Amino acid sequence: MRKKTESAAPVVVIGAGMAGARLAARVPGVTVVGEERHAPYNRVLLADVLAGRYAPDVIALPAAEVRRGVRAVRVDRADRLVHCDDGSVLHYGRLVLATGSNPVLPPLRGLGTTLPDGVHPFRTLDDALALRAAVRPGVRAVVIGGGLLGVSAARALAECGAQVVLAQQGEHLMERQLDPGAAALLRVHLEALGVEVHTECRVRGLRCAGSPPAVRAVQLADGYELAADLTVLACGVRPRTGLARAAGLDVRKGIVVDDELRTSDPYIHALGDCAEHRSTLYGLAGPALEQADVLAEVLAGRPARYEGTRALTRLTLRAPSAGSFDAPEPREALDLAAFGEARPLPGDDVIRLADATRGAYRTVVVREGRLAGGVLLGDLGAVSSLARTWQDDEPLPPAMSLLHLLTDDGGH
Repeated sequence: MRKKTESAAPVVVIGAGMAGARLAARVPGVTVVGEERHAPYNRVLLADVLAGRYAPDVIALPAAEVRRGVRAVRVDRADRLVHCDDGSVLHYGRLVLATGSNPVLPPLRGLGTTLPDGVHPFRTLDDALALRAAVRPGVRAVVIGGGLLGVSAARALAECGAQVVLAQQGEHLMERQLDPGAAALLRVHLEALGVEVHTECRVRGLRCAGSPPAVRAVQLADGYELAADLTVLACGVRPRTGLARAAGLDVRKGIVVDDELRTSDPYIHALGDCAEHRSTLYGLAGPALEQADVLAEVLAGRPARYEGTRALTRLTLRAPSAGSFDAPEPREALDLAAFGEARPLPGDDVIRLADATRGAYRTVVVREGRLAGGVLLGDLGAVSSLARTWQDDEPLPPAMSLLHLLTDDGGH
């Protein structure tokens, strides 16, 4: 049998999301297999597609040719083969798993393996387009989950003229990124746009009727019902690791990779939402793109290491566009940025500036002389300098007034 050399066998990428597309754009001769029928696209802009602000082709990403609508079903590590559901078999010298993540379907009464009519996840372009086709002025929409994705979906549905209720189980919105003060301002902004927000609100199930079953209401744990024509599930994501696990790779919460994004098999790499690096799952676009850039160097034979990403979360809740049907009265857009740990620990210093008139809020947490994290909402003039200070992880100058961290130049 002819010995397989890396020069004789191509790089195969399973997954045509943002990470896979970025890698394919930087490594020549890559074969990309993608389950979705669409060209690779910017997932960050899905809420803009739902709101009708962008057409699908506007959010397309540059990438090598993608075999669309094809699913990889098995990896044969011994012969370095990928078997696909269309019967094709791909040989690889290096395989890259960029399989992403799936939306979490909560254990709700009335929610089986087949979703009732009117119940939508919000993870893919098809999800956004299906919601866009279903929404109309006055439709009653309940969004379950008040994280980044749920807030974006609720805002987009409100822009489409829906009557939106956002149900969040936690104490405040976007608990992973925001402190209570910033979350309170975000809530005020959403409510001013017509979104009804319920926090500390546990959903028990769905009430469905008809044949086929269609959602009629969302049932809360306290017995109250929220009438619903549409229900959006925005309850988080889970890494897609089934292919890797079946192939015998080391999988914990995600596919375990080293600093070269290499799995337990030296010929297989993983990146993006499915990859677990130094016990961390990121689930954000920024780290996925950075991982792809590092892996492109590794595959080219150049020295490169991924040492983790100190990720900045940014969100813009835009004012309703003039063309939005039955939209609320136009208001200012709300810009938000969060980084690091915004929740202080005992002994931390917290510096906070709030301007209720301008709707601006800034807070940073300083731990042992270093910037641990922060939140800016409304006025992001200081975000670039603050983010650089945090990413550099250098001790703050002893003579610096902590208040200067929140000035427009970030203290520089």
